[in-house]
Amino acid sequence: MIDFNKIRILLEPNEIPKEWVNILPDLPAPMTPLINPMDGKPAPPELAFAIFPKECVLQEISQDPLISIPKELRELFAKSYRPTPLHRACGLEKELGIVGDDIKIFFKNESVSPTGSHKPNTALAQAYYSKRDGVSELITETGAGQWGSALSYGCNLFDINCTVYMVRASFLQKPGRKILMRAFNAQVHASPSNLTDSGKYYYENDPDHPGSLGIAISEAIEHSMRSDKARYSLGSVVNFVLLHQTIIGQEVKAQLNKIDIQPDVLIGCMGGGSNLGGLIIPFVRDKLQGKNPDIEIVGVEPRACPSVNKGEYRWDYGDSAKKAPILKMYTLGHNFIPSPIHA
Repeated sequence: MIDFNKIRILLEPNEIPKEWVNILPDLPAPMTPLINPMDGKPAPPELAFAIFPKECVLQEISQDPLISIPKELRELFAKSYRPTPLHRACGLEKELGIVGDDIKIFFKNESVSPTGSHKPNTALAQAYYSKRDGVSELITETGAGQWGSALSYGCNLFDINCTVYMVRASFLQKPGRKILMRAFNAQVHASPSNLTDSGKYYYENDPDHPGSLGIAISEAIEHSMRSDKARYSLGSVVNFVLLHQTIIGQEVKAQLNKIDIQPDVLIGCMGGGSNLGGLIIPFVRDKLQGKNPDIEIVGVEPRACPSVNKGEYRWDYGDSAKKAPILKMYTLGHNFIPSPIHA
């Protein structure tokens, strides 16, 4: 007889983590600063406050090892989709020829969120803090549409306007995501568009330009700077997004503890890093503190956009129009245009 308690491990709503895990204090060296693209100097807080929600900026640089998740957010998570289940991948084990219990493969199922991914973990947090700050509009970019859908959902919950610049290739290939965002009352534009100076540069040369995240970021940031009641919202890359995603890894730890298992290997897909970071950061802290020091961590990225495997680690712009802060990163170049094929 199948023991479903060992195939699908669940947590109760009251077991949702009450704090996010901040890895910054545990790093062996400080993070490199954001650089102001206008003068090449470290970005002052005022620049970040003009772009992002204020509390997110404070979380970006916080040295507190744990940061409280507001009660209202935890209640919202519990009402909608958290905690998410941890499944044993029995079918995959069978396909790989694994027999018995010597090797167990589990996956964390974030697809049960209202928009089908892990992205609402930070979208709801950013919308919550924006509403508290009196922000009336959040603007963002999206590639395949997961992040745009998540922010549209979060903004809808908190009665905030949402505008999404969606990479044109995906805008055309994935009408379902576009429909979902608009169902949550978001404005969705194919990028590059003729609505911003950043977009016009590409749009006027080629109205069928497939677009890129770099171009869409430029458009979103330019749009966000039009009003002091608007802010730019980002779904990956920055510290505060990874912070919000650590709810994933903390739940995984609690779920594996229920069946008395310590993981040997953690594997996650990575683009901007929010999924991989959300899973591994709670375990990385343990590893850095000498607990479970032999755990192996593997990040997997798409061959179509291999930033870490093929990119250079150097200072670069985060967008094509050079409006976003400069970061030290693995980069294929801020003008890199990926193939309009998404898998």
